[in-house]
Amino acid sequence: MMAEEKALIRSLEGKALWLTINRPKAFNALNSEVFRGIREGLAEAEANPNIAVVVITGAGEKAFSAGADVEKFKSPNVEEVREFIKLGQETILKVLRFPKPTIAAVNGVALGGGCELAMACDIRIASENARFGQPEPRLGIIPGWGGTQLMPRLLGLAKAKELLLTGRVISAQEAERLGLVSRVVAQGELKKAVEELVETIGGLAPLAIQAVKRILTAQAERMLEEGLREELESFMKCYETEDRVEGVSAFFEKRKPAFKGR
Repeated sequence: MMAEEKALIRSLEGKALWLTINRPKAFNALNSEVFRGIREGLAEAEANPNIAVVVITGAGEKAFSAGADVEKFKSPNVEEVREFIKLGQETILKVLRFPKPTIAAVNGVALGGGCELAMACDIRIASENARFGQPEPRLGIIPGWGGTQLMPRLLGLAKAKELLLTGRVISAQEAERLGLVSRVVAQGELKKAVEELVETIGGLAPLAIQAVKRILTAQAERMLEEGLREELESFMKCYETEDRVEGVSAFFEKRKPAFKGR
C-alpha cells in the first residue's frame, strides 16, 4: 500500500524553510492537517538558528490555495465548524507573530483562506497567473481567518471595503498596483525571485531583522485579536443561516445562488 501524501511538505533550502501546501487536486484547499503542518513548520524554523526565512507556497502551478476546504461547510455540526475556524485563526496569528520573516510565494489562485494566509505573511511575491480575493459572501458566509482585519491594513479602508463587499477577484497585476503584493514575476521565475529575496534577508543581521519585524507587528496587531473574535462570531451567525446552506449547495451544484436574507 502506498503511503498517503502529506497535506503540507516541509523542505529546507539554504536559509529558508519552505512550507508547501500539498493538495493540488483540491487546489490546495486548507484543512486541519494543513494548519497543523504550518504550525509544526513554524516551530521547527523558530528553533533552528540557521533558518532565516519561512516561505509558504502551494504545490503545482494553479493554486497557492483556493481557500478553506468547502466540504467542511456542508456540516450541520456548528461547534465542529467553530473549532475549524478557530484553528485557522490561531494559525494565522502564529504566522503574523512569527519572529522571523515570512514570504508567500503565490503561485496561482489565493482566494478566501488562501488570500488570508498570504496576507498574514510579511512579503508576497506572485506569479503572473495569481489571483486574489475574498469571495466568501458568494457562499453565504464571511471571511473567517482575518480577511476583514488584514485587508484594510494592507490596502486602506476604502479599497478593502470594495473588495470585501463585492467578493471581487483581482489579478496579480492589480494586486501589485494596490500594494497587496510586493512584486509580480513570470510564472517560471517565481522560485528564483523568492530565492533571491531569501538570500538578501539571510545576509542581514538576524537579530536586527527580528527586531524590525517585532516592532512592525506590534503596531499592526494591537486591535487584531478583538477584531478576529468579532469576525469569528459574525462568521458563525452567517453559518447558521439558510443563505449559507443555499450558497454552499449552489457552489457544488455549479449554479447561481438564490439568497433570501435569512
